[in-house]
Parts: sequence; structure tokens; C-alpha cells
Amino acid sequence: MTWRLVLASVALIPAALSAQPRGGDGFLFRRPAATVSLRLGAGQPSASSDVFDFVSKDLTVGRSDFLGVSFMADLSVPLSQRLELQFSGGTSGRRANSEYGGFVDNDDLPIEQSTSFRRVPLAVGLKWNLLPAGRQISRLAWVPSRFVPYVAAGGGTTYYQFRQSGDFIDFADSSVFTSTLKSSGWGALGYGAAGATFNMSRSVGLITEVRYDVSNASLRGDFQNFDPISLSGVGVTAGFQFRF
Repeated sequence: MTWRLVLASVALIPAALSAQPRGGDGFLFRRPAATVSLRLGAGQPSASSDVFDFVSKDLTVGRSDFLGVSFMADLSVPLSQRLELQFSGGTSGRRANSEYGGFVDNDDLPIEQSTSFRRVPLAVGLKWNLLPAGRQISRLAWVPSRFVPYVAAGGGTTYYQFRQSGDFIDFADSSVFTSTLKSSGWGALGYGAAGATFNMSRSVGLITEVRYDVSNASLRGDFQNFDPISLSGVGVTAGFQFRF
């Protein structure tokens, strides 16, 4: 769902930019009606709940192994010179390969499995520009600022998927079995972020952001007897912002 939304946004950007009233070099005829940013970077989940303790206790996988690629997309609508209403969505995740430490199967081979963890945050928030996004220098000219730092905060929901597949040990009888264990669901989300935009032209800028999500959700399916899973984590991303 998130990828379809992102792809639709990307497809609409060229048309929106071509339809925008233009000015001369470095300025627009009016203040932009909205901005779209697309960013790529890294996301590190806190991995602080007991299901991660369970995974890392016997397997050769740790919390740092879930550091993965993060993709974020934002749509911002100005409410004033500095305040913006922001809609954001993205995805981050990683699959980590592991094996049982100190155990082998009947053929003296490692007992291997993989663990994947994915988060998909969807949120609405407010973005406050610490400097004005631009200035109106005449009735027909709006000039974007070269550098605009900002902070943002909001809330929403996070979809998660936690999955393990491979070979496992039944410590009741020391047998080895093959299985796929999984859980997925939704949890409430709150976030805070800080970043900056470096405008390269009247319509395009570079944007970088550090964001921390606070979220957790009940585990279901094969992990339903565990405590809620932590979906919190930090992400660092950078990319492009398009003004239209």
C-alpha cells in the first residue's frame, strides 16, 4: 500500500511541476501550494522487547543486525509562512540470517534460520520551519530561502511484520524441525523529527532528516504469548524535495 502511494506521488510530480506558474531564475509567481519529499536512508529499530531477547538468546543475531534500509515520503501543505501540515509514510526493514550457537544437526551442519522485521509508519503531523520557507518580494515574485531548518512532530499508526523461517530446536526432546513463524499487526505511533532543506532551484531542493518513532503493538499468530513488540526506532534519511 505504501509503495503504491509513493509511486503515485512520483508519477504526479512532473505533471505538477510543469503546470506550476513559473517565474524567472530563482523565483516563482506565488508561494508553493505544497511540497513532496522522497528520502532514502537507514532505520534502526530499538528491538527492546522480549521477543528480541528471545531471538538473540540462542541465535547468532543481535539488535544491531536489524539496522536496515529506510524509505520515507512526505506531502506538506503550508498553513503559514513557517507552519506546515504534513502527511508522511514509509517503510524500513531488514532480514538477518542466523544459526544456533553451539549446536549442529545430525550432519554436523549449522542449524540455520532467518529473521525479518519490517515497519511501515503512516502519520499526520505539523512541521515548523525555524526560518521562513521563502519571501514575497513583489505581487508576482516569491523567492525560496536557500537554507530552511525545521522540526516536526505528529502521530498515526505503524504496521509491522515479524517473521522467522528455517530450522529450529525443540529443547523438550532435542529434535530439529523446519517451520515459519510470523506475526503482523498495527500499533499507535508518535514521532518527532528535525531536519533541513537546502534549496537548489525554485522547484527542487535537497532535504535531510533525523526522526524518532515511538510505537508498540500486540504480537499475534505464532508469537501471541509474548509481551507487545516495540516498533520504536530512529531513522536518518536524505533525498529530494519538490515544490509545486
